[in-house]
Order: sequence, then structure tokens, then C-alpha cells
Amino acid sequence: MPATASPCTCFRLRRAARQVSQVYDHALAGAGLNVNQYSLLRHLRTPGTLGALAAHLGMDRTTLSRNLRPLLRDGLVADARGDDPRQRVLMLTAAGRERVASARPLWRRAQQRIDALLGADAGNQLLAGLDALESALARERQA
Repeated sequence: MPATASPCTCFRLRRAARQVSQVYDHALAGAGLNVNQYSLLRHLRTPGTLGALAAHLGMDRTTLSRNLRPLLRDGLVADARGDDPRQRVLMLTAAGRERVASARPLWRRAQQRIDALLGADAGNQLLAGLDALESALARERQA
């Protein structure tokens, strides 16, 4: 079945996302990370609460907690209670910072591969379209 066969935006976005994730996962395997883990580590450069991180990433807290477990277990992320004991503050450990640093060139290589496959104009259009879709969905949620 051709890639354009489905009129469902969600299906086509998810299918493309799975294929793109495979490119990043393959590249980041050299650092012992997958693209989700790398993204979480990158977003934890500044300590923050579980709730704030979930909101920033557009994830529910349960999924985020599940994705954080291996990073906590491996000592790449630490957590502590915030000023409010109900808050869980997450931060990178020294090992986490080192892992991000070793993974960054691998991520960059995957990013360059995707950019080369797509081309600059199409890549910029894709990013602009995704940003527009995200903004429209956010406006709709607020209405």
C-alpha cells in the first residue's frame, strides 16, 4: 500500500514518526539511549517538576514516569521532593550530563541524515506545518 493511501493524518504522522524514531534510535544506540531517553535527558538540563516536564513534552505523567524509570535506575536522572512534598523535582546527574554529551554527536548525525533525506525546503515546511498544527490544537484546547 502506498504511503499516501490513508487519508488519516494521525496514522500518517505516527507511521512517519516511527520510521524517523528508528533512525534516531539506531544512531543513539551507541550511547546506550533511545530517542525518547535522549529527549528526556536534554529537557532535564534544568531541573524541573514531573508535572512541568510532562506539560512541556505534551505527555501524560504516567507515560513520563514509565519513561523515566530506566534513567532513574541507571543513575542518569535523580529525583527529590520539592518545596511542596507532593512535587517531584527531576534533575540530571553527572552521569546523565556525560551521557548527553556522548550522545549529542550521534543525535546530530541522525538529524543530518533526516535533513538530507528530506531536503532543506521540505524540512522547513514540515517543521512549520507541525508548529502550526500544534498551535492550532493548543488554541482549541484553551477555547
